[in-house]
Amino acid sequence: MRIVLNTFGSFGDIHPYMAIAMELKRRGHAPVIATMEVYREKVEGIGVEFVPVRPHIAQPKEQDPELIEKIMEPKTGPRFLTEEVVFPAVRESYADLLPAVAGADLLVTHPAAPAGPLVGRKTGMPWISTVLAPLSFFSAYDPPMPPFWQWFNKLSIFGPGVMGFLLRTMKSTYKAKAITAFRDELGIEDYGNPMFEGQHSPALILALFSKVFAQPQPDWPKQTAITGFCFYDGNHHTQIPVELTRFLDNGPPAIVFTLGSSAVWVARDFFKESIQAAKRLGRRAVLLIGDERNLPHSLPEGVIALDYVPYQSLLPKACAVVHHGGVGTTSQGLLAGVPTLIVPFAFDQADNAEHARKVGSSRTLYRNKYFAPRVASELDTLLHQPSYASRAMAVSRELKQENGPARAADLIEQIGSGTRNTTEEHVYASGD
Repeated sequence: MRIVLNTFGSFGDIHPYMAIAMELKRRGHAPVIATMEVYREKVEGIGVEFVPVRPHIAQPKEQDPELIEKIMEPKTGPRFLTEEVVFPAVRESYADLLPAVAGADLLVTHPAAPAGPLVGRKTGMPWISTVLAPLSFFSAYDPPMPPFWQWFNKLSIFGPGVMGFLLRTMKSTYKAKAITAFRDELGIEDYGNPMFEGQHSPALILALFSKVFAQPQPDWPKQTAITGFCFYDGNHHTQIPVELTRFLDNGPPAIVFTLGSSAVWVARDFFKESIQAAKRLGRRAVLLIGDERNLPHSLPEGVIALDYVPYQSLLPKACAVVHHGGVGTTSQGLLAGVPTLIVPFAFDQADNAEHARKVGSSRTLYRNKYFAPRVASELDTLLHQPSYASRAMAVSRELKQENGPARAADLIEQIGSGTRNTTEEHVYASGD
C-alpha cells in the first residue's frame, strides 16, 4: 500500500511518524511523509519518500527570537501558533496534500495538521487520525493540566460532569474560523471543532503512547486504539562523541539536562541554574544545549556541554534526567529507566509531566520556580527516595515489551485492507 503520513511540528511531532514509516517500509509498503520542507533531508535520509506541505517554517535557530518566545508563551502560545501560523495556511496545506494522496491507499493525519482531515473527508479515502499525548482528548475523567492553570485538574473533585462543562466552555473559545470557512467552501459537512473532536477520523484514532502513560477513559472516542510509544531516536546512527564517552567512563553517573528541540530556543537561565544545582548536589552534569548560544561562559569541572546526543545512547547512563516535558522527550525519559524532573514550558508539557508523575518515576517543577536551590532539592528527593528509581526501572521494562510502530502498522494494514472490525470499542486501548 502507498500510505501518506501527514504531520507538522518539532522533532517530537516528526519522529513517531518516521518510526511508523520505517516499519511500514519493512513490511513492503510505500510510506510517504508529508510535512514541512525543513525535514526533507531527515526523512529522505532514512529512505522514505518525502512530500513538502506548507506552511514551511524554518528551523528555530533561523527564526526571529521574538516569534519563538510568542509560540512558547504558556498561556497565549498555542492560540498564537494555531491562529496566526497554522490555520491561515490551511488552503496552502490542502493544495499541497491533495495531490500527494492521489493514488494513495490510506492517509494518516497529525492533530496539528488541519488540512489532513479536510483531505480525508473530501476524498473519502481510508483515513486514520492520530494523537501523540493524552491532552488531545480533553477528557473530563482525566482532566488536562494546562501550563498556565496548574490548579485546573484539581477541579476533578467535583466530578466529570462539572469538569466536562468547564472543558466545553474552554473549547468553545477556539473557533478555528479559517478552517471552518474553508471547510464550507469545499462543501464538507460540519464535523465538529477542528481543534478538538473535528480532528478525529471516524474510522480509527491511533493514540501513539503507552497504556502505562495513560489509560483509556469513558469519554474518549470509541474508535481509539493505544499503540504504545513510537520511538525513533533522531540520528540514531550517530556515535556518542569521544569526549562524552570519556566523561561518562571516568566518574559516577551524571544528571542530564535537556530541553528537546523546541524549548531549548527559549532556555534563558535554564542551563546556568542547572549547573549550580548539580554543584550543590556534588553531582556531575551533561548539558544538551541545542545551540552554542546556550553555552555557559565557563563550565566547572564535572560538567560537559554538547549540542545533541541521541537520547537512547545517553539517558540510560544518567542518574537522573531533567527535561521540559515534550511527549517525545518524556517517552524517552520513561524508556531510559531513570528518575526524571520535568520543567514544563508550554503546550501539552504540563499535562505530560502530570502523567509521568502519576506513573511514579517523576517530579514536576514549573519554569518560574526553576532556581538552583529548588532544583537541587527536587533532584535530591528523586535520587534518595528509592521508590523513584525502582518505579523508573519497572516502567522501562514494561515499555521495552511494547512495540508501538508495529502495533500502529498492524492497525493501518487492517484499515487499508478493510479487515478491521470497526464495531470494537477500545479493544486495543486496554492492551488486550
